Amino acid sequence: MASKEKVCILGSGNWGSAIAKIIGSNAARLDSFDSTVNMWVFEELIDGKKLTEIINTTHENVKYLPGKKLPENVVAVPDAVEAAKDADILVFVVPHQFIPKLCSSLEGNIKSTAVALSLIKGFDVAEGGGIDLISQIIKRHLKIDVSVLMGANLANEIADEKFSETTIGCRNKTVGQILKNLIQTDYFRVSVVDDVEAVEICGALKNIVAVGAGFIDGLTLGDNTKAAIIRIGLMEMIKFVDTFYSGARLATFLESCGVADLITTCYGGRNRKVSEAYVTSGKSIEELEKEMLNGQKLQGPITAAEVNFMLKNKNMENDFPLFTTIHKICTGQLVPKDLIEQMKINTSKSDEINLEKCNLNQAGGE
Repeated sequence: MASKEKVCILGSGNWGSAIAKIIGSNAARLDSFDSTVNMWVFEELIDGKKLTEIINTTHENVKYLPGKKLPENVVAVPDAVEAAKDADILVFVVPHQFIPKLCSSLEGNIKSTAVALSLIKGFDVAEGGGIDLISQIIKRHLKIDVSVLMGANLANEIADEKFSETTIGCRNKTVGQILKNLIQTDYFRVSVVDDVEAVEICGALKNIVAVGAGFIDGLTLGDNTKAAIIRIGLMEMIKFVDTFYSGARLATFLESCGVADLITTCYGGRNRKVSEAYVTSGKSIEELEKEMLNGQKLQGPITAAEVNFMLKNKNMENDFPLFTTIHKICTGQLVPKDLIEQMKINTSKSDEINLEKCNLNQAGGE
């Protein structure tokens, strides 16, 4: 890696713009980073003006993070290849369904010595009935090392500089420290662990649980029931990692990427909000996504479908009753009120995991 690391942010939605605020400030402040930060922006017209021009003129993403100023050294670029070609650190923060196409466009057009940091919470369907981690897709396309960042990180609160935490999963200690320097501020605390797959999977699976929490809110079943869904969801998250990516540490689930992200998403995230409206409005999830998210994408139902694809192919749907039931509600096979009946019948299935396999004494953090 170069003496002055040049950073490119690939994505400029709500979360992408919030992290650009942090990265831009740190790059301008720290001698170890090139002060100019390119941010790839999917070009859109806002009141007849190009979004990139608005950002570069007003230093505000008026569509996805209105009212928050971006550092002047963050430069909006409408072409992903142009934005990324000289970067030493590529920060990926786009909806997960767009990552294969984006990576294909970058193949052969980036530095071979670059490293990537994925902030993307989701999976992709893999051949053979499995799932692909987003970090694996990036690594396979670009042939570079990929770390991940996940945590209790509602973008608007971070943009308001309210104190919060996050977790970086990175196996290389040197790179991990560089990424921590790039991201950490006095209001945004970063922990680095080497349990990369568990960190990333937590970030994806918690969105499924948040959909269930939204159903509970829509049904007005109360905080006790919601807490039960969160607990069952956490157990299924741990079980999923233990089953398909063995070797994870239980302590990772106690980091911001685990239980903290799960709680905040189940109380404040877009998946919870839209799922509650699904129960109360009678509208489809697709209609509500268009009405409520200002062009952003809902990750929970898509991730539930991808997980169900894998579980169904492995004849394991009954082993993850919460994930399976939420998917069936999202696809109209069940109705929201069926969620509790299914949990009454199948809760023990969610709890079937040998927690002793996970070593609580090896947190892996810095």
